[in-house]
Amino acid sequence: MDASAPTSTNPNPSEPDAAPVTSAAASTAASTDASTGRMSPGRPGYLRMRFALFTAGLATFALLYSTQALLPAISDDLRVQADQASWSVSAATFGLALAVVPLSALSERFGRRAMMTASLTVAVALALLVPFAPDLGWLIALRAVQGAALAGIPASAMAYLSEEVDSKALVGAIGLFVAGNSVGGMSGRILTGWVADVWDWRAALAAVGAMSLLCAVAFRLLLPRARNFTPAPVSPRTLARTLAGHLSNPLLCRLYAIGALFMTVFGGVYTVIGYRLVAQPFGLSQSVVGSIFLIYLVGTVSSAATGKLVGRLGRRGALYVAVSTTAAGLLISLLNSIVAVLAGLVLITAGFFAGHAAASSAVSRTAKTGRAQAAALYQASYYIGSSVGGALGAFAFHLAGWGGTVAMGLVAVGVAAGITVYATRKARAERRAEAARRELCAAPA
Repeated sequence: MDASAPTSTNPNPSEPDAAPVTSAAASTAASTDASTGRMSPGRPGYLRMRFALFTAGLATFALLYSTQALLPAISDDLRVQADQASWSVSAATFGLALAVVPLSALSERFGRRAMMTASLTVAVALALLVPFAPDLGWLIALRAVQGAALAGIPASAMAYLSEEVDSKALVGAIGLFVAGNSVGGMSGRILTGWVADVWDWRAALAAVGAMSLLCAVAFRLLLPRARNFTPAPVSPRTLARTLAGHLSNPLLCRLYAIGALFMTVFGGVYTVIGYRLVAQPFGLSQSVVGSIFLIYLVGTVSSAATGKLVGRLGRRGALYVAVSTTAAGLLISLLNSIVAVLAGLVLITAGFFAGHAAASSAVSRTAKTGRAQAAALYQASYYIGSSVGGALGAFAFHLAGWGGTVAMGLVAVGVAAGITVYATRKARAERRAEAARRELCAAPA
């Protein structure tokens, strides 16, 4: 998402934040928000909270993908191949994937604010060490630990917002946090590209570390103390039972797989694209390659439009559109024209964010209990897909150039399409069976 991309929350952008209260349930929610002192526009702490979580999201995703735009420079300096250097990205996302579920459970015991503060502090401390990594092995190890530390932020931020923010203002608060994710993922890559062009990749990583340090200080000073958090004991047995229940749900498993497959394509493409663009026939500079990540803004638009797309075509219809768009982008990017490559990246980015938004938003609707754990499992599968995609995409590029990376992406998109086709046929069969049962029940004895 990139975590620049949202997790399981995907509100309908067509619904106003301040809709009139028309039900008893809404009135009850509003009175509860007032009695517990939840934050809302105009109340103390609201603006501080929004800015604090924006800075946390910005730092998280700037750090998580800080080496991605620098991979060609890292390869040249450390004299390693693309598939080896790519592990500096994959190790961080894999560390996050492994840690997100345990840290989401620990936040129930120690508090959301404490978990986010500790996670950001450790991640920034490691960011100040990463530029001094003597070789690729140390770089990968430090990045893996850094990714695991960052897992505490997405695992806790949504829970903090749901507990501390007025229900009417929750959509806007979550939106700004997600915007911080997106801006952080984009700005971190652009910053590293420009700094590396003037100095080197180590200075670029130091610049991201310095920016993240400022964000961490602002976060700690600004975030209001939690007023509605109640510590709960961490029960490994209960957690394991909840996770097992989610993993035994076929629909949830399909959604997890689809999220992972879309991220496999996205991670592979953006891990390798720098290598293609600095080489001939393009020969672009590191700063220009870093600026390519401005295309992420397309994902912001695509994510926002997905709600309407799902409303018109249904979840599976939206996934078909996302698969087709991503596949078209992969094929167009094969042309040796910078215009074609950029157009391909636009389509890949739009398709990825649409598919991710459709799948992630369906997770919260599908899970009837343990929604936090269901969302954490989606995040884990999503970042595993990023790790696998980055490694496989770079390996394919090493073997067969850009065409190999595109072939890997088309296989992943094809599997996602196959899962969607299977789900469509299964849903149709269930509807036919249900209609037959109704006719049988309605038939006279």
